[in-house]
Amino acid sequence: MQLFYSPTISENEKLFVFDKEESKHIIKVLRKKESDILFVTNGLGFLFKTEITLASDNKCTVTILSFEKQEPTKYHLHLAVAPTKMNERYEWFLEKATEIGIQEITPIICEHSERKIIKTDRFQKIIESAMKQSLHYYIPKLNEPITYKDFIKKEFNGQKFIAHCEETDKKSFKKELKLQENLLILIGPEGDFSVKEIQMALDNKFIPVSLGDTRLRTETAAIVACHSAVLLNE
Repeated sequence: MQLFYSPTISENEKLFVFDKEESKHIIKVLRKKESDILFVTNGLGFLFKTEITLASDNKCTVTILSFEKQEPTKYHLHLAVAPTKMNERYEWFLEKATEIGIQEITPIICEHSERKIIKTDRFQKIIESAMKQSLHYYIPKLNEPITYKDFIKKEFNGQKFIAHCEETDKKSFKKELKLQENLLILIGPEGDFSVKEIQMALDNKFIPVSLGDTRLRTETAAIVACHSAVLLNE
């Protein structure tokens, strides 16, 4: 099944018109024609079965034949991950985490972050593409970048973890995870969290954890944490 994404399609409509960019892609690139069936999600759990009634590359119009809604997960997985020096590495993380099944992502700017200016437009497109490719009906929420100092003070209802490389007392992340509970995981930059940042996390009731015996890159650590949480909750 090929999945299309449009955040504005609704179960309350009978007809839907794609925007110009998506219409051109559907008609000119994919060469879809009238009477062809398209499956569309709005990223809110809905899957729509539609039929093309106007094959226009300016405003491709479909009739909604039926729809169904997928139940959301019973847990909420939120990763707060420091941007990597090379954008490609962070983009890889976004793609793979979306495929695995993350619900929320926040780029956090830390003391040791080498990249402090983040443009999320491209990140959003990568997430949308990965959602469609992996046939997910819920799109992960991508938050705007925020400083670590401001983020750490935010309220969060669930388990809270910080994964760091300092040689201190840390617990096994996999052993600490609880089934069907909301969880927030902090992953630091290439230079790791500073000692001050680690202490701030501890002061805010974050549990320090290890993701394994080897030192992982930022994006790899984020994927390991994401996969561990999703696998537990399958």
